[in-house]
Amino acid sequence: MDVVVGLSLKNLKPRFWRPDSPYYLPQVKAVMVSYAEFDAMPARHRKAMERGLHAYLGVPRDVAIYLDNGSFSFQRKGKQIPEAAYQAFVRAARPDWYAVPQDFIPSPGMTDAEQRHCVVETMQMNRTYSYDGFVPVLHVSRLLGDYVAAFQAHPELTGKRGLAIGGIVPNLLRAPKAMPYPAVLRGLQHVREVFADKKLHLFGVGGTATLHLAALIGIDSVDSSGWRNRAARGIVQLPGRGDRLVAELGSWRGREPDDLEWALLKACGCPACQRYGVKGLRESKIEGFCKRATHNLWTLFQEAEAIEHHLTEGTYEPWYKEHIENSIYRPLIDYALLLQQGGVQGGYNPGATC
Repeated sequence: MDVVVGLSLKNLKPRFWRPDSPYYLPQVKAVMVSYAEFDAMPARHRKAMERGLHAYLGVPRDVAIYLDNGSFSFQRKGKQIPEAAYQAFVRAARPDWYAVPQDFIPSPGMTDAEQRHCVVETMQMNRTYSYDGFVPVLHVSRLLGDYVAAFQAHPELTGKRGLAIGGIVPNLLRAPKAMPYPAVLRGLQHVREVFADKKLHLFGVGGTATLHLAALIGIDSVDSSGWRNRAARGIVQLPGRGDRLVAELGSWRGREPDDLEWALLKACGCPACQRYGVKGLRESKIEGFCKRATHNLWTLFQEAEAIEHHLTEGTYEPWYKEHIENSIYRPLIDYALLLQQGGVQGGYNPGATC
């Protein structure tokens, strides 16, 4: 499973992809940028089109660039994505992977009628842009089965090599009227089974625990900006143990490491900890952010590699039972493993067609 690194144009530091950087991470094979940020910054929008995304960002050609259409940001601001401008940006800036120009994201708190409107509008966009390399999108929601049925009814969409899955974040973060966790996982498994021949990308995977869920379902790639958000709040991730607060920054609060966890951080093998030690993680301003961000992203890669190794070797079950501690996601990982092993009775109800 590939981990796609979510970037922010407001601060591209630390530039993990540069071999001359003290924060260089050779595991970085793909990054993601949001069209919403380019739309909000006309000068950067123009330069990216003039130079191409790889040259503009300084990202080498062997690191893929994913372009998120920014629908969540546009929707939150009550704006629609300018389709023609997005198409022109794709043609000129040349991302390696790019979603359809817009998708309409259903929130758990919507009525069924409102969610159905999102299905209809998103599927219309998917059908309109079923040509070229545009990646179609569906959403985790109560009407996920409607998306699947609509995809299956459209020959051009069924011929696509891949698709993207959104809408998981508000459900996992327990937004009002969020779907039960098992229903989310059964829905994802249903998508994996129906589209067994396609590469599935899952938007918005935050921390190490959710990597386990995506891997057990059989997702091919995920993107994450959680490593940045945590670093900005003074938080680092510990494999199997979750988030720990190591720097007091404003009003952010969290659980601090215990003695064993401080020892684990002192022995950490990431470039930031190796070069600057625990003291570097506790720094403020951009210096501390870069060190925590590097640690967090390195931890994500290490976790993904360990998961893949144990799944391949057939040692995942005994390993994760020792590895995962005190996580709210532990029961979910148990359930996802049962799904993978076929130990859950009753299939997914795909619902009505759209």
